[in-house]
Amino acid sequence: MNPKIRDLIITNFISIMAGLLISGLFLSMLGVDPLMIFWQALKQIFTDKYTFGEMFLKSTPLIFTGLAFAFTFKAKLFNIGAQGQFYIGSVVAVWASLKFGGLLPGPLLLLLVCLLTFAGGAAVGGAIGFLKARFNANEFLVSMMSTYIALAFMNFLLRTFLREAKGEYPQTDPILRNAWLPTILPGTRLHMGFVLAVLAAVAVWVLLYKTTWGYRIRVVGSNADAAKMSGINHRRVYIAAFMISGGLAGLAGFTEVNGVQRMLIQNFNPGIGAAGIGIAVLANVNPIGIIFASMLFGGLDVIGNIMGRMPGVNIPSSIIDLMQGLVMVFVIMAYFARSYMENRREKKKLRKAADK
Repeated sequence: MNPKIRDLIITNFISIMAGLLISGLFLSMLGVDPLMIFWQALKQIFTDKYTFGEMFLKSTPLIFTGLAFAFTFKAKLFNIGAQGQFYIGSVVAVWASLKFGGLLPGPLLLLLVCLLTFAGGAAVGGAIGFLKARFNANEFLVSMMSTYIALAFMNFLLRTFLREAKGEYPQTDPILRNAWLPTILPGTRLHMGFVLAVLAAVAVWVLLYKTTWGYRIRVVGSNADAAKMSGINHRRVYIAAFMISGGLAGLAGFTEVNGVQRMLIQNFNPGIGAAGIGIAVLANVNPIGIIFASMLFGGLDVIGNIMGRMPGVNIPSSIIDLMQGLVMVFVIMAYFARSYMENRREKKKLRKAADK
């Protein structure tokens, strides 16, 4: 087996188990049996159709935000602002759904909303990429701060132009039924957005590994100076990578607004961008791996919800964030451990080559 793949499997398995083990220790402090609780939760996921569908439902926006981080990372760029791009995508999705909901048939309306949502997220991402390309701005800081701007912009709209008709709450009116994403598993909330997310992951993989543009992105990520000397315009790559990344994060807003919330409310899903980073790292920024890593995090979310509803067991709802947070911390630690092991292997090869 390739040492890199072996390290990836072993370190990720250890990190996931460590996160769950520590979560179990916290549960035992609450006076409950963690093994029994986890077993009951897992049994419900795989025996109850609705709960099974929830695992895929929860993973849908995570696939998009994971892809958003992974795409720029291939160019050695850091898009930490997927949360803000998600919010902008949500704003565009609800605005377009309310604006055109009674004017267009369902399939055409959903296609239009999807494209506009992607464009909204891409505009924010493109602005970050432009600042990086034109002024060599630190994209980590710029993308991170853009989240606060996007959040403030969304909250402003929810209290003004997009506020529901009665004007009582900072939320929009519900979108019309023809703007809802179709359900793909009867008896559950699982909608077509999951299929869209999987197709997006496959499309990103094809773009990165089977096209000229993807090759340019990866070359810039390997060595921007060498890419420049070979004739690749790294500035265009920066802008294009951030535009696609932002568009992907924006699509997470489309699936949440049109598939789950069916309206826009203030400060919803505040951790979806951060979760995307952990998911991308867990998947070693592989687009196909992100699908399965997102399903893991979606499953943890569902397990936490099941635990909170178990009769006779007093488990706080924060256990969801605790489990996901612990797994994410260990996954990031595993990434640095893999980098360290890879560097040691390369040094050993160089020493052997020098001795010969």
